[in-house]
Amino acid sequence: MTTLTVSEPSRNLLRDTRIVMTRELKPVLRDPFSLLFEMIQPLVFLALFGPLLSGSMGGTFGDGVWQWFVPSILVMTTLFGTSTTGANLLFEFQTGAHERMLVTPLSRSSLLVGRALKEMVPLFGQAVIVIAVMTPFAFDLHVGGALVGLVLLAVFGVGLGSFSYALAIMVRKQDWMFWVVQQTFLFPLMILSGMLLPLETGPEWMRVASKFNPLSYVVDAERVLFSGDVWSSAVLWGWVAAIVTAALGLTVGIRTMLRSAA
Repeated sequence: MTTLTVSEPSRNLLRDTRIVMTRELKPVLRDPFSLLFEMIQPLVFLALFGPLLSGSMGGTFGDGVWQWFVPSILVMTTLFGTSTTGANLLFEFQTGAHERMLVTPLSRSSLLVGRALKEMVPLFGQAVIVIAVMTPFAFDLHVGGALVGLVLLAVFGVGLGSFSYALAIMVRKQDWMFWVVQQTFLFPLMILSGMLLPLETGPEWMRVASKFNPLSYVVDAERVLFSGDVWSSAVLWGWVAAIVTAALGLTVGIRTMLRSAA
């Protein structure tokens, strides 16, 4: 199995990523009911949680509660979707599919990027549905900012998916640990990002902790972008957080993969 330890072949990363993403999407397309559920799930959350925000804290949102909350829902779906990338990998460990992928000439980076981008495909569908449904309810759509926001989420999602991939490899002999670690980190990151509730009214320690949370910068950037401002400093910091997360995730994921294959 020495072929597993050699450096990545000089191949077209975009082509390899497309191959991996297509492979990952085929089972999803064969199960339209689960895909439909993923599409409507954000709407259910908006319908149940949005009115609570509007009724109890409506005065704290400058551009309106929906302008504040809709981008948060899209970030949340990205967070939950890409952070479970490793769960599919755990199943492939059981079937031997992952080992067969490792002996192909596909680049190691494409195995991570393709899997993470596969999770972004339903997100784009969800974004279209959510925006179409919420536009009549005083949600102001700025197409340019929304498109930039979705690209930013894709970059951030690659990083999250790569970390999830690495976690699955590290706990593959005790797969129940994947969900313990994932949930332990997921919910504090989500709460300390101000995604669901504004942190301005929270305790000082939460506001300080949010400054060290990369997700909080992504959330702030998405809200600004969906309001139509693509040149804000919040957008710049959002890109910094997304790019750093993607770079670190890919580095950790590839190194973990190569060590496990050695």
